[in-house]
Amino acid sequence: MFTLATIQFMFNIRVYGILITEENKVLVSDEFIKGNYYTKFPGGGLEFGEGTRDCLAREFMEEMNLKVHIGEHLYTTDFFQMSAFDPEHQIVSIYYRVHPLEAITATIRETPFDFDDSQMAVYHSTGETETFRMIPISNFDASCVHLPIDKVVADLVKSIHQ
Repeated sequence: MFTLATIQFMFNIRVYGILITEENKVLVSDEFIKGNYYTKFPGGGLEFGEGTRDCLAREFMEEMNLKVHIGEHLYTTDFFQMSAFDPEHQIVSIYYRVHPLEAITATIRETPFDFDDSQMAVYHSTGETETFRMIPISNFDASCVHLPIDKVVADLVKSIHQ
């Protein structure tokens, strides 16, 4: 029999950015992770010693080579969500508005999961890869993203921009 004393539960803190262009398009990340395809908001995991805003700025630099201003806080998970990748981890996600401080130079795709050769090379070395896409806010809702917390935020974003 297991007790709480014998099982260690971990919190996995994730930080994501909501970038909406002047053309009213929402930036999403199409990712292939652990054998599955996911469309989600750009961002990632908080590292030890890092603040949430610093984490998000780092993630945008690592993933898109894009300097961003981290704006207003939009949402923090307010319900239990177990990790899709590790059943001993509880996910806590924090979402901020993000504003680019420079032109976006990363390739933006039109088609979901349209990975190029360099992205597939990353997949072959790491088992994961990603690309980016813009979705018009008029066509954007919870059905556009895959992760449960992202779905909540997608509906929130849609309600703010109606």
